[in-house]
Amino acid sequence: MQSSIVAALTVAVLAAGAVAGVSTPDPASAADTSSGTTIAPSGNVVSNGRTWKQTAVQDFFRSAPAGTFRMKYPRIGLYDGFSDTSGQGRYTPSKVLSVHGGVLDFWLRSDRGQPLSAAVMPDGYAPHRTGRVSIRYKTTTTPGYKFSVILWPSSDDWNQGEIDWPEATLGAPPRPASAIPGSLRNGAMTFQPERETFAPTDTSSWHVATTEWDAGVVRFYWDDVLVASTTKAVPTQPMRVTLQAETDTGARVPATASGHVSVDWIAIYD
Repeated sequence: MQSSIVAALTVAVLAAGAVAGVSTPDPASAADTSSGTTIAPSGNVVSNGRTWKQTAVQDFFRSAPAGTFRMKYPRIGLYDGFSDTSGQGRYTPSKVLSVHGGVLDFWLRSDRGQPLSAAVMPDGYAPHRTGRVSIRYKTTTTPGYKFSVILWPSSDDWNQGEIDWPEATLGAPPRPASAIPGSLRNGAMTFQPERETFAPTDTSSWHVATTEWDAGVVRFYWDDVLVASTTKAVPTQPMRVTLQAETDTGARVPATASGHVSVDWIAIYD
């Protein structure tokens, strides 16, 4: 889950123009992008009686070696220069992000003892009042790191809610969760569904996860099959889309852990 980061985002804005170090991945550790990529969906989608208008799509056709992602994809928002949710990792997009073979690659590992992470806003900080988000992705099986696609309050007020799908430690079956707006108590939110429900497969091969945040309901799909839904945890305030690859909140990061999140494409609708 993502905690409130108002002050941290100020740091990110100030750091955005700084020259960042370049890290070249070890070829032996590179993500597998040799096959399995597809063309991103184009155009509107009709689902559950609603026409969803496509407002953003990213297919990652433009190659970006490590250290060049910000320059090659200037319209994509990034967190940079502050601690991730667990406090173990540090958002360092210049060392984590690259694009090759039509795939966005998050390379997660430690650098001189510091776990590295990255968070990407594919349509910048664009606010959405409802939305449909589909992502095709896969991960390695790597302890100590997790990946989630988050709809997070544009105001950075966590009490307005949060939608997480997919979310899992790298390689594990993901599960959906949505925070009930106004439920913040003692630094924690109440999430739905009350009973955890997991996708039927893990993330070691390509899958499509889709979130539909509609008026009065949030639905969670895995490869077009409905996994769960909630009518009790539906945000009503503007949210932004964030792809967050970072250290796990439930365990210490092994010093030798090294893994990847590979994103083939992401499509966003209003």
